Amino acid sequence: MSNSDAYLRFWGVRGSYAAPHKTHLGVGGNTSCVELRVDDYLLVFDGGTGIISLGEELVAQGKVHDMLVLFTHYHWDHICGLPFFVPAFLPNWQIKFFGPGENSADIERRLSDQMKAPYFPVETETWQAEIDYLDPKREGLVHGPFHISHHNVHHPGVTYGYRVQVRGKSIVYVSDNEILFLRRSIDQRSAEFNAEEHALLNDIENEERALELDAIRGADILIHDAQYTPHDYGKKRGWGHSCYIDTVTSAIDAGVKTLYLYHHDPTYDDRAVQSIYQHCLEIIAERGSDLRCHIAIEGLVVDI
Repeated sequence: MSNSDAYLRFWGVRGSYAAPHKTHLGVGGNTSCVELRVDDYLLVFDGGTGIISLGEELVAQGKVHDMLVLFTHYHWDHICGLPFFVPAFLPNWQIKFFGPGENSADIERRLSDQMKAPYFPVETETWQAEIDYLDPKREGLVHGPFHISHHNVHHPGVTYGYRVQVRGKSIVYVSDNEILFLRRSIDQRSAEFNAEEHALLNDIENEERALELDAIRGADILIHDAQYTPHDYGKKRGWGHSCYIDTVTSAIDAGVKTLYLYHHDPTYDDRAVQSIYQHCLEIIAERGSDLRCHIAIEGLVVDI
């Protein structure tokens, strides 16, 4: 734990499913969950299996009893820790949930359905904490010192990325996103288009690219999907995850200060993730960029 009063901590860094294998434990096997703490204000991104250990830590500390949890989307690897999240079962906790949906009831239904029979023996009605599902249509959120905005990213279904302003810093969390999807799709089918269609598609792609870069531009800290190698991305294009090369080059193009490679593929062991990281460092050097790049490792604490 950090001695600082302002830090973020990675509780889960895997994508798709938990991977508690001996060969993976250097990076970590739990799925998406990141804690952001400033003073006694607590913000949490996603509720994968990593949120289980976070909950146990919070109860043991007994200091903070109020939190906001931001969900990027409701795929299982991002919500499956909630049935085992101890603070939700305690009466002295206030927990707010926010994520994609038509209304607050939408969020409640999507989070609670996984805890209904026959999938789970204990339903959300047994939660004793004060739970508040926030209107997903609001433009921005404020939680203590955190000023939060969200944007749509390229992933199956409606999926959010988040930008948080706090203490003069901008922290961007984009766990699941296929950055450069349109460009890769156009390139793959290039022979099918005539000159006029190419010109139109390029205009569309340039506009989308500008929006992609604006969402992460100048971030002090960017936590971003870097799940696939080029080989695997070629087989899984359209699945909603980024090739790590596209992630690091986009961070450079957007003037990001520090990048954390995130949402590691569960089939990649520690050596595979380290190889990805080393190639990212080479790309940064080749580009002459001053981008700082790190692997998001479970348990890593970053002072902000």
